[in-house]
Amino acid sequence: MNAVCENEIVSILKFERVGKEYVPDGAPVCALEDVSLEVERGEFVALVGRSGCGKSTLLNLAGAMDFPTSGRVFVDGVVTSGLNDAQLTRLRRDKVGFVFQSFQLLPTLSVIENVELPLMLAGSSGARAIAKERLGWVEMETYDTRMPHQLSGGQMQRVAIARALIHSPRILLADEPTGNLDSSTSARIIDLLRGIASQKDTAVLMATHSVEAAAISDRIVKLHDGRVIEVIEPARRI
Repeated sequence: MNAVCENEIVSILKFERVGKEYVPDGAPVCALEDVSLEVERGEFVALVGRSGCGKSTLLNLAGAMDFPTSGRVFVDGVVTSGLNDAQLTRLRRDKVGFVFQSFQLLPTLSVIENVELPLMLAGSSGARAIAKERLGWVEMETYDTRMPHQLSGGQMQRVAIARALIHSPRILLADEPTGNLDSSTSARIIDLLRGIASQKDTAVLMATHSVEAAAISDRIVKLHDGRVIEVIEPARRI
């Protein structure tokens, strides 16, 4: 993996004139066009726009789950399209955390088993202790032996966030993390993501339809038909 000098200041995530096209039926469809974007350490950025505007495509590129047709995507200073399969696996495992609208907890595993699973699969030692610590971060440590079906939607999302943080990623990607939650639970989840960004020095990039969720971010990036049309800083502190 390409090395970055420790003294060199780089964004955790950088899009450099990125375009993405798909060819589903022989005719190209543009999902992103000429997108330039940077997300810094500890920054909470919200992606907003109508369904189909390119939010999920952008998140997939940010997590090295897909690659641009044009331009370059950097994750922690490394160009994702230049990595081989083993390097991509390490990048996704060590640098990126994913949170989904549908939680994606395994129903046959307990809360703590769900959280520790990525470390177990990687053969890391001390997985149980780290999982307990991450559950403490999201105030779910007393639910460690429960099964997912015994939790509320908000509790499941907090467990999913703890799992995403198990490797202490440099960036957390959240795709509509409050889409299945009521308004009061959504507010608590957004406050949690806000705290993760500021207290754990983790960059958070969140796609959302929620105006309330976007309003407490450091920046709102508005997408329309695959292009960034506006960037707003509603909560930037001086």
